[in-house]
Amino acid sequence: VQLQASGGGLVQAGGSLRLSCAASGSIFSIGVMGWYRQAPGTQREFVAVIGASGSTNHADSVKGRFKISRDSAKNTVYLQMNSLKPEDTAVYYCNANLKLNRQTAYVYYWGQGTQVTVSS
Repeated sequence: VQLQASGGGLVQAGGSLRLSCAASGSIFSIGVMGWYRQAPGTQREFVAVIGASGSTNHADSVKGRFKISRDSAKNTVYLQMNSLKPEDTAVYYCNANLKLNRQTAYVYYWGQGTQVTVSS
């Protein structure tokens, strides 16, 4: 089981990027999926989360600019990032609450991270 994040890159301030994170492997069910980020010298921080029903929550710092969504058929979560600012520069990590079979509990898994760099 793994989470594969992609879509990061270098973009100018005001630009847009779309991150994707696909869960693969033997998965029985997926609960909450989310995005976090970590800039150099800082702690990892919450960006956005989406529940299995589609309910969402975004950090105040990204509200109105970022939007999380998911495609349950593809086991994939997305983060559309618009109006990017230099302070959005960080490694972005995806996170998913996975149930591998009927007997196991939900467990959180992390993706490997994708670098987003916003130049001024």
